Amino acid sequence: MDSTNPKLEGSNHDSPAREKLIALRLALLRVHKTLLEMERRSYEREHGHVNAGELFRLVVDHSQFAWLHNISEFVVRIDESLAAKEPITPEYTKVAFSLARKMFVPTESGDHFQKKYFDAIQNDPAVVIEHAELAKLFNNEPPDSSAA
Repeated sequence: MDSTNPKLEGSNHDSPAREKLIALRLALLRVHKTLLEMERRSYEREHGHVNAGELFRLVVDHSQFAWLHNISEFVVRIDESLAAKEPITPEYTKVAFSLARKMFVPTESGDHFQKKYFDAIQNDPAVVIEHAELAKLFNNEPPDSSAA
């Protein structure tokens, strides 16, 4: 993902909805990177060091990393929206935040992603820190009451 693409970064002329979506994108990228590093360390403990090319192959093909694809796909959808000609609407941003809130609920009884995310928070302080940052972002954006 090209974080240097001007369409994917904020500017002084962005609408508030676009700025919020960009902030969500950046927070998701930070969480993804932290979780990826956690999985890499776990994989390397069992299998030995992997270089960047091997890591890329693992992220794409190995079941240990598959749960992270949800975040990648979410960010790609945001990137596509930010790169589109149509303006980002407040409604679109509300939906994106609502989906992210639901996705990033760490729970032992949720879907596969939520369970893995729960385990990651229990086992890695860096994930706790990024989760706290994501929670702050969610708290600054009122929940979409219609998406309950």
